[in-house]
Amino acid sequence: MESKPCDDTLYVRMFGRFSMTYKGVTITGASKTSESQFVWLMQMILHYREAGISRDQIERVLFGDRELNNVHHATRSVIYNAKKRLKAAGLPDVNYIERERDVYFWNKEIPVVEDATEFERLYEAAEEEDDSLVRQELYIQACHAYTGEFLSNLAGVVWAAREARRYRIMFFDCVEKAAELLRESHDYLQMEELGIYAAGIHPLSNWETITMEALVSMGRYDDARKLYEDTVELYFDEEGLRPSPRLMELLNELGDRMEHGYALLDDIQKRLNEEGDLTGGYEVSYPVFQGIYRMTSRLLERGGQSVFLMLCTVVNSKGNPMPESEALVELSERLADCIRTSIRRSDSMTRFSKGQFLVLLVNTNYENCTIIQKRINYKFIKGRQRTGIEYHVNSVLYRPRQ
Repeated sequence: MESKPCDDTLYVRMFGRFSMTYKGVTITGASKTSESQFVWLMQMILHYREAGISRDQIERVLFGDRELNNVHHATRSVIYNAKKRLKAAGLPDVNYIERERDVYFWNKEIPVVEDATEFERLYEAAEEEDDSLVRQELYIQACHAYTGEFLSNLAGVVWAAREARRYRIMFFDCVEKAAELLRESHDYLQMEELGIYAAGIHPLSNWETITMEALVSMGRYDDARKLYEDTVELYFDEEGLRPSPRLMELLNELGDRMEHGYALLDDIQKRLNEEGDLTGGYEVSYPVFQGIYRMTSRLLERGGQSVFLMLCTVVNSKGNPMPESEALVELSERLADCIRTSIRRSDSMTRFSKGQFLVLLVNTNYENCTIIQKRINYKFIKGRQRTGIEYHVNSVLYRPRQ
C-alpha cells in the first residue's frame, strides 16, 4: 500500500505501526498528549469509517476511567482539534468527521485506503474465487498485505485487541490455504518464500514447516538441515523450551525424506567430519542430542562402557531454579561455556531449557562425574556470587518409569 504524491487519497496503515499519509506526507500530532488522543481518535474513525463508531466507545478509549466534569465537551474538543490538525496537514477543507446522532463517521469526500481493509478484501475475494490459480494468487497477495499485528501497540485496548485477533486468524487461514494450493501446483519456490514471510510476520507459529517442506521438495537438503537446526535454536532462545511436539514431528518427518545424490564414500566422509580445530565437549541441538543418547543406549547393550546423563540447573541463593530474566540469560551463556570447556571431546551437551543443560558423559564413573562438577563450579562461580548450579546424575542404563 503506497501513497502517490499527486493522489488525493488518505493512506492509512493499521498493521504494525499506525500511520496516515496524504500526498506523501505522514500526518502526526504536535505534542505527546494531543498526539495520543489525535491518533486514538483517528484510528477508530478511519477503521470504522463505513459503519461508524459510537461516542461512548470513543470516550472510553480517549479518557478511560478519568473523572471529567463534562466528558462530552472534552470529546468535542478532541474532535475539533483533530479537524484543525487534518486541515493543517493539507487535506481539503471539509467536515472530516461527521456525526449522526451519537455515531461518528469519516467524510466520504476524502477517499481512504486502509491496509487492513485491503487485506480483508483480498482474503474474501480468494474465498469466493473458483479458479484455483487465481485463488492462489489472491491468497498470496492477501498474505503480503498483512504486514504485522493490527495496531500492535494497542494490545490492551479492547476494540483493537479484538480486531487484531480477527485479522490474525484470517492471516493464519490465508497462509495455510495458499500453502496447500502451492503444494498442489508444485510451486515450491513460492512456497518457500511464503513460509519465510509468514515466520517473519508471526515468529514461533510453526510456519517453518512450510519452508522446510518446500526445501525438501526442491532437493535443497543442506538448506533444509540448516533451517531445522536454526528453528530448534530459535525456539530455545525465544521460549526457553523445545519446539512444540507438532513442529518436532513435522520437522522429523520431513527430515526422514531427505536424500542425497550418489557420491563417493571419501566425499561423503569429508562432509560428515567437523570443520576446524575444535576443542572441548560437543555442543549440539536437542534433537541431535536425543539421537546420540538413543544410539549410546543401544551400544551399551553390548556392555563394556559406563555412561552417565547429567542435568545442570542454574539456581539462586536458596537453591531454587531462577525465574526468567536477563540475569538468567547471561548466567546460562556462561554456564554453557563452563560445561563445554570442562568435559571431554567425546562428551556431548545440549541446552534443555533456559538455565538447564544436559550432558552425556561417556566411559566414566560417578567419581569422575563429581570431578567434572567441581571443574564446572570452579569456572562458573566468581567471588561472592550467590547463584550456583544444581546437579543430578543418572546412569544411562537406568530407565525412569514411563
